[in-house]
Amino acid sequence: MTRYRRHHWFLAVALAALAGFVDAIGFLQTGGFFTAFMSGNSTRLSVGLLTEVSLAALAAAMIATFVAGVTLGTTITRQVPERARLPVAIGGVAMLLAIAAMLAMLGNTTAAIGCTLLAMGMENTAFQREGQVSIGLTYMTGTLVKLGQALSRIHREGHHWEWAPYLMLWLGLVIGAGLGAMAFLGWGLLALWPSAGFGLALAAIACLPRFSLTEQA
Repeated sequence: MTRYRRHHWFLAVALAALAGFVDAIGFLQTGGFFTAFMSGNSTRLSVGLLTEVSLAALAAAMIATFVAGVTLGTTITRQVPERARLPVAIGGVAMLLAIAAMLAMLGNTTAAIGCTLLAMGMENTAFQREGQVSIGLTYMTGTLVKLGQALSRIHREGHHWEWAPYLMLWLGLVIGAGLGAMAFLGWGLLALWPSAGFGLALAAIACLPRFSLTEQA
């Protein structure tokens, strides 16, 4: 993450907040499953195989849908010029969240959650280097590891603030999750509408020339 410019850091933090927001909604709607954090669903899959197979099947379906979202996002972004990949990926996330919100209005909660899983998978394709994900936006274990490593170098010249973007990214997801929980408690799945609007705003910001990833050193 430190290889990106600061304005990209803040965009990544905003996307992590969006992921936290959507994940909290999914967690509360499904009774303890995740729409962005697949490590948690993987654990629930294993536990479910030994306790309640139906829960394992649900976790497996959610993981598969998330992976499909990653595949979809990667396939789409490969078809556009490099400078357009960031806004296209984020725009796709916003579109999927809007579809999820519409499905929720129609009472199809299963399909709505499925669309949020696709959206969260696609979100992770926003920042890529050489065809590989360079910033994980929906999971924070690796970010916290990098935070700890950066803190171990805090006393070295040139490394005093290396930890800051990792802490910001984690805080973005945590704050977003808190806001998502509050929104769900007030509006239920209709809280997906603000997430779609926020995603659209981030896609518009990503269209600005300064956010072009081709400008990265």
